[in-house]
Amino acid sequence: MADSTTERLGHRLPVKKLFAASVGNALEWFDWTIYATFSIYFASEFFPKGNEALALINTFATYALAFFFRPLGGMLLGRFADIRGRKPAMILTIVLMAGGSVAIGLLPTFDQVGWLAPILLLLARVAQGLSLGGEVSNASAYLGEIAPPTRRGRYSAFFYISTGSAVLLASILGFVLARTMSKADLTAYGWRIPFLLGGVLGIIGLWLRRSLAETEIFEEKKSTAKRVERPLRTTLREHPRAVVQLVGFSMLSTLCYYTFFSALTSFAVKTRKADDVDVFLALSIATALFVALQYPMGALSDRFGRKPQLLVWSAATAILIVPLSTLVRPGLPGLLVVFCVGLCLYTAMTSIAPAIMSELFPTELRGLGIGAWYNLTVALFGGTAPLVLTALSDAGLSTLFFWYVAAGAAIAFFVIRTLPETKGSDLR
Repeated sequence: MADSTTERLGHRLPVKKLFAASVGNALEWFDWTIYATFSIYFASEFFPKGNEALALINTFATYALAFFFRPLGGMLLGRFADIRGRKPAMILTIVLMAGGSVAIGLLPTFDQVGWLAPILLLLARVAQGLSLGGEVSNASAYLGEIAPPTRRGRYSAFFYISTGSAVLLASILGFVLARTMSKADLTAYGWRIPFLLGGVLGIIGLWLRRSLAETEIFEEKKSTAKRVERPLRTTLREHPRAVVQLVGFSMLSTLCYYTFFSALTSFAVKTRKADDVDVFLALSIATALFVALQYPMGALSDRFGRKPQLLVWSAATAILIVPLSTLVRPGLPGLLVVFCVGLCLYTAMTSIAPAIMSELFPTELRGLGIGAWYNLTVALFGGTAPLVLTALSDAGLSTLFFWYVAAGAAIAFFVIRTLPETKGSDLR
């Protein structure tokens, strides 16, 4: 009755809460994304010169290794959030992410300190991997927990509105720097600018997150969370179906994210010889469209359900990803089609990701359940995506990567069919 009354009178979004949570998340993703975006410029600065392809592979290997600390971060910070609260966990994650960004922006190069340079780069990325492992689960839980049941899709949309805005900022920054600086200057020092900027923005995010209030449902359930023994084992023993479903659709989600937002930029420039300005422009336009579609798609799921959107997304990705890959070549029109079609389809998933994940686990296991299993899936399939595409491209087998994504989409489709419809349901 209360929900229907609210709908009739008109619902007021808690703008302050959503802005504080979303801006912090945006800054986290800005810091994480610029590594992949600017890797084509700084790869040779941290590894021996003379073999550009090998330097890029080593840089993406560091990128992939950091991903394997995401599950650890998801478990530790997710459990911390389940016991101590979403707010302190989200403050801790932004400190780790901003600190890692500043460190990378100030690191010495291989010519200056030898192999210490890539070791320090890896350590900074490990800190960011731990941070992002906790950020995704805790920000998702926070948005899911403050939303009314009939509007959880709309509230969830703010997660990827913030993420997309961060990626858009990174892409625009790449476009501006590529347009205004020579490649020699970008390689020498220009790539450091976005990392240092990310550190400064992190301070703003920290200030905003200090104003957040804890969620009511966490306050009600925190004593239950403290009594849970062996929480990771509990997710498998008591919620095995939820774990399998989370892994199944997250596999495709992370492949889509890191293909379109990370791997394709270097692939288009290095392998298909596309102009870097065209690539950044196409990605920027597509990302703006991606951000604009989040809220309408979230609202659509509140009306018609989560499951239909996910089925359309997975089926269309399975069918279209290989044909789209043939358009990754010099020239802006083809690049626009690739990025716009791929990212518009992806909004069917991203707009409701926090809602779907929050609805899978009870409150006392939500932070850990999402943090551990989502981040393990991302480490296996997302963190390795740029490395796999770069290695296959170097071997002349780049088409295999897109068939790999298509296979992931087919698996996700069948997993999604097992999901219950949860629109309008109360969180446990």
